[in-house]
Amino acid sequence: MLIINFFLTWLLSAVSLLITAYIVPGFEFNNFGTAAIAALVLGLVNAFVRPIIFILTLPLTIVTLGLFLFVVNALMLWFVGVLIPGFLITGLLPALLASIVLTIVSTILGLLVRAV
Repeated sequence: MLIINFFLTWLLSAVSLLITAYIVPGFEFNNFGTAAIAALVLGLVNAFVRPIIFILTLPLTIVTLGLFLFVVNALMLWFVGVLIPGFLITGLLPALLASIVLTIVSTILGLLVRAV
């Protein structure tokens, strides 16, 4: 069951990234395979790098009432975009918009899957 949950989460992440790329100009993937690889790498980055960045930016996160987390998420997306060929983020604004849209899309898809 754990393996099925992992693959379902990975698939939802890849689909969320593709939907986000469709909505946000300057946030692009060459194909689904690139989005799937990016979803896997983003999951690893969020598991290992993001907690460190979160702790380092905690004062800013508190002062902005959590809104700075969108900037942290944008930086994680940008970092993955640098690592993965075929995943292009053209600037800070597309990364920031993508982090917001990705959060919304992932939440909606997650709720839809749980409802089924």
